[in-house]
Amino acid sequence: MTMKTVARVFLLGSFISLMACQNQHEPGAQKGLAKSEAAPSRNIAARSNSTKSKLMKTLHDFTAQTLQGESFALSELEGKRVLIVNTASECGFTPQYEGLQKLYKTHGGKDFTIIGFPSNDFGRQEPGSNEEIEAFCKKNFGVTFPMMAKTPVTGADKHPVYAWLTDKDQNGVADAKVSWNFNKFLIDENGNWIAHYPSQVKPMDKAIVSFARGDQQ
Repeated sequence: MTMKTVARVFLLGSFISLMACQNQHEPGAQKGLAKSEAAPSRNIAARSNSTKSKLMKTLHDFTAQTLQGESFALSELEGKRVLIVNTASECGFTPQYEGLQKLYKTHGGKDFTIIGFPSNDFGRQEPGSNEEIEAFCKKNFGVTFPMMAKTPVTGADKHPVYAWLTDKDQNGVADAKVSWNFNKFLIDENGNWIAHYPSQVKPMDKAIVSFARGDQQ
């Protein structure tokens, strides 16, 4: 074998080794690039979900007007579990005021409260003025828990609080229908929607009392 032949063989072997080395490392580099490119997509999705969560309202984002005509920021309820109930003075369920007041007297305070929203939506069973509603509640049931001004709780004109309570897109948990007077909603201390109960469920029902006591915390 001549020196030229030896040189050619050597150069050919070096070229083959170089190509083998490139083929060994290129797939790994591509996989690494794919992982690097995929990570930002997951981060974007996470940021999107986080933004959506931040945009979701809680009860504490709303305000209402009391029976006395004063503005009431529901952010004042932060740290308290809340029962919200739509009331009426001439309904078959009106005696539930007694149970509501008992629940409030027993468990109301720094950790739990009740908010009443009088409404004339069902059977026109709350025809009186705010002043008349206040007098009725105090005279007949000794109500001391906060009562808001008379307001619609259904339909296009429903109070923003009830728009939130009944719409999953707003409360982030569930759709609900206010079917009659004295439907009840439970809200946790962070202003999040917890549960909805129909009129037939009494204020001193075991599940509601347990919530008022904070047993489920």
